[in-house]
Amino acid sequence: MSALTIVIPALDEEKALPRTIRNIAALDPQPDEVILVDGGSTDRTREIASEAGFKVIEQDPKGRARQINRGVAEAQGPLVMVLHADTMLPEDACKVVREVMEEPRTVLAGFTAILEGDRQTRWITSLHNWAKTWYAPLLFRPHLFFRGCRLLFGDHAMFFRKTDFEAVGGCDPEMMVMEEADLCVKMTALGRVRLIDRLVRTDDRRVAAWGGLKANLVYANVGIRWGFGARKRLGDKYPDVR
Repeated sequence: MSALTIVIPALDEEKALPRTIRNIAALDPQPDEVILVDGGSTDRTREIASEAGFKVIEQDPKGRARQINRGVAEAQGPLVMVLHADTMLPEDACKVVREVMEEPRTVLAGFTAILEGDRQTRWITSLHNWAKTWYAPLLFRPHLFFRGCRLLFGDHAMFFRKTDFEAVGGCDPEMMVMEEADLCVKMTALGRVRLIDRLVRTDDRRVAAWGGLKANLVYANVGIRWGFGARKRLGDKYPDVR
């Protein structure tokens, strides 16, 4: 089977990492390697990851796009999954990735994400995020939509072949947010982007911190600006939450 590397771009994730480590340890089959690319954490993120046996890389300057690029460059195998530290995978995730990527026309894919916390599941926001996978490219890149473009984001635990990622130049290192959606657009030049019908569960910390209405307004504001061509300073519209 093709070797699979899980790349975790992280910044100050000591609270989320223990759960992520337990989740990865329960995967069957296991990934071939796990790389955590740290963007300058001031907490115990690097130490916790190292104790878990992850390969830890420090990336400077920081930025999730740069961290993803660095992690993919360091990956030893042909398949890569980008996993956020607050996203939980199904037990057979590695098997699913390998099976999906056996289809030559698929160049990038991701799981269906459900936002949930200790107290509730954010069904409305999760449903909107699911729908956005289709309507966003249809609205902003209709010519690519009909060629197989779908917009995936970090919560989807997206995965791809390392060679395809490198062929399109990876993530734009200047983008602080929307780098995954931008990657989906670029990857469509090589094949189709898919959202598969298997679930991952992502911490609802942003929605919990902002409230449902504000969270969806923030997502819409950033998404619309990106759709109309904005690239720089989008991160200013997307407050960090830990």
